[in-house]
Amino acid sequence: MADQDQQIQDGQTAQISGTVQIAPADGTQAQGKSVSAPPVEAPEKKSSRRIIILGVVLLLIVAALFFYWRSTFTEDTDDAQVDGDLYQVSARVAGQVTKVYVQDNTPVKAGDPIAEIDPKDFQVALEQAEANLANAQADYVEANVNVPIANVNIKTTVSTSTSDVLGSQASVSQAEANVSAAQSRVEQAKANAIKAQLDVDRYTPLVAKDVISKQQFDAAVAQAAATKAAEAEAERSVKAQQDQVRLAQQRLAQSQSTEQQNRKNAPDQIRVQQARAQAAEAAVKQAQARVDQAKLNLSYTKIVSPVDGIISKKNVDAGENLSVGQDLLTVVPLNDLFVTANFKETQLKEMTAGQHVDLKVDALGGRHFTGHITQIGGATGSRLSLFPPENATGNYVKVVQRIPVRIDFDNLDKENQDHALKPGMSVTPVVRVKN
Repeated sequence: MADQDQQIQDGQTAQISGTVQIAPADGTQAQGKSVSAPPVEAPEKKSSRRIIILGVVLLLIVAALFFYWRSTFTEDTDDAQVDGDLYQVSARVAGQVTKVYVQDNTPVKAGDPIAEIDPKDFQVALEQAEANLANAQADYVEANVNVPIANVNIKTTVSTSTSDVLGSQASVSQAEANVSAAQSRVEQAKANAIKAQLDVDRYTPLVAKDVISKQQFDAAVAQAAATKAAEAEAERSVKAQQDQVRLAQQRLAQSQSTEQQNRKNAPDQIRVQQARAQAAEAAVKQAQARVDQAKLNLSYTKIVSPVDGIISKKNVDAGENLSVGQDLLTVVPLNDLFVTANFKETQLKEMTAGQHVDLKVDALGGRHFTGHITQIGGATGSRLSLFPPENATGNYVKVVQRIPVRIDFDNLDKENQDHALKPGMSVTPVVRVKN
């Protein structure tokens, strides 16, 4: 018994065996029977089981609360990857490649040389354009100088035509005065002719009676003839002066017409000269544009990297003749990265731009980055595919669609100082849709 007590104290289960005499109720002699007692469990073991069960229940409760919180306050997906704008570097001018400075998978900085095209042809084109520019600038200077000269000449022409009009008017007045004077002389000649004729008429009977001498009569006859001739001369002079009046009037009309034409055309002539100056200025700008284009073409002979990145898909070698737009290589950016996550349409109810996102990158051993939602796509991925589905048949089966969501990194410069992120890496984003 002492051993059995010791075993019970040691936490072992004891079993009592033996023969027990049971007296029947009717007073007959009892027969001997062997009865085994049930095992007795230790109290310490029952307590350990309770603790384990309680711990499992608490763990399940915590897990249930965690999954409830995760499904209620966050949304996540494994259909996401690092994305970036891949830069396709191409030739902007045609020519022969003289040097190539990079190889595949080599890092480059923005502005680093990639390749070089023979610049000789472009240098000659630049010199020609600069010569044309100098010629256009000289024409422009000449046109500008001619503007004030033309203004002075046109004003002088108008003033001269005005003076011509005044001179013609004076000539008309002078001719008219000469006509009046000639007419006066005609009247005088007529009066002299009448007087001389009267003298002849008086001397005729007197010379017949020898009252006057023959010489005196001949003188009177000659005087009458002279006065007749003077009268005729005076009349011809009147006619000549009248012709001069008409000629002066014609000159006056011509000078007036010239004056009116000069006054009318003067502004237009000035504008014409100004337009020539403006055309010369435009020619200078065109020539300058050709020079700028030639400089650009010359600069395009040196092909440089547009961003910091890694060279990929190099497809150019020295000696190769390039055409405009020919692809040379691809620059994979190192810093200008973002995440494209394709969430199910049922996950977008509470999702808006600006929400915080925790990003876990699979390729980096679950390394975490922080970001935020920038924008939610305007259509599902299937609708944006090359061959979008057509559900017009009767065999339509509803499928949960996915919509691309852009996620930008919050502090990529510090979190990705080693440039470990690469476009295409798988990401698990967790969006905090509720606070």
